Amino acid sequence: MNILCTGLNYKNSPLEVREKFAVGSHELEETLAAVRRVEGLAGAVILSTCNRVEFYTASLCPVRAFEGLRELLHTRAGFTAEAPLYFHDTTRSVRHLFRVVSGLDSMVIGETEILGQVKKAYSAAVEVGATSLHLNKLFQQSFRVAKHVRSETRITRGTTSVGSVAVDLAGKIFGDLTGKRVMILGAGETSERTARSLVSRGVRTVIVSNRTFERAAKLAEEIGGLAIHFDHWQNAFAEVDILICSTAAPGIILTEEKLAPLMKNREGRPLFIIDLAVPRDVESSVNELEGVYLYDIDSLEEIVRQSLDVRRSEVARCEKMISVQVKSFLSWLQTHPNFRP
Repeated sequence: MNILCTGLNYKNSPLEVREKFAVGSHELEETLAAVRRVEGLAGAVILSTCNRVEFYTASLCPVRAFEGLRELLHTRAGFTAEAPLYFHDTTRSVRHLFRVVSGLDSMVIGETEILGQVKKAYSAAVEVGATSLHLNKLFQQSFRVAKHVRSETRITRGTTSVGSVAVDLAGKIFGDLTGKRVMILGAGETSERTARSLVSRGVRTVIVSNRTFERAAKLAEEIGGLAIHFDHWQNAFAEVDILICSTAAPGIILTEEKLAPLMKNREGRPLFIIDLAVPRDVESSVNELEGVYLYDIDSLEEIVRQSLDVRRSEVARCEKMISVQVKSFLSWLQTHPNFRP
């Protein structure tokens, strides 16, 4: 049996390409079913985050499986050009997943958020019966690898999530976040991490708005903020200094046309927008409005590079630990039927 990984990430694809291939939670089950119908595939797990869209599959016919999966992904994304999809064989796929869950393949080296995202992706696939014996073993071992790497190295020291990096960006913009007002659109995991980081940095007010008001209210209560209904967030917009967007909306929710009249009520005060969503929540042209400064997920890369010194020194140790675990998994794979290296 072959373990395969097909996908694209922030290293080889810009945001405008990644968002076309992104798989939202509302379409995950349907997409998993479509992937499993590809000839030659025996199981699948889909990992779709702001920085990567990856399909982990098990197959006896890797070439046929890749061709069928590539055709499916291009058709689904409506992508007419040839997308820069990578295709890893068994050994590279196993190593790649172990590096991903350990935070070595992330924009923020050593970030811990990705482990929770991989666990969630795997659980979702298990829930609908999309996995197989070999994928179950692979992902369960990957979680143990991540735990081992975290506990035995300093790879997670310092800033460890995209949300924290976004807060660092806000700090660089304003110098001091004390007394600033922040609005967060979306009450998911990324928003929650960002909100908690903001509170720890002394922001005066955090306003949370989400399509499900109960989630917004729960998060606001936990951080001492204020929740408002998603249809009314514009009413509190005039006093906001920072707008952080991280919704699960399938498309743009804040356009230049919608924002332009709202900016007139701000009396010349600048607005900094950090768009963490994929697909993007904010239309790129809003950056052309007077007083608006927009940063998307790819704009955080410079700040990320500035926080990597300690972690880079630990990468070699992590790679050695992962190599041992890759050999362990391949040895297990060889003892099971239909193994092909």
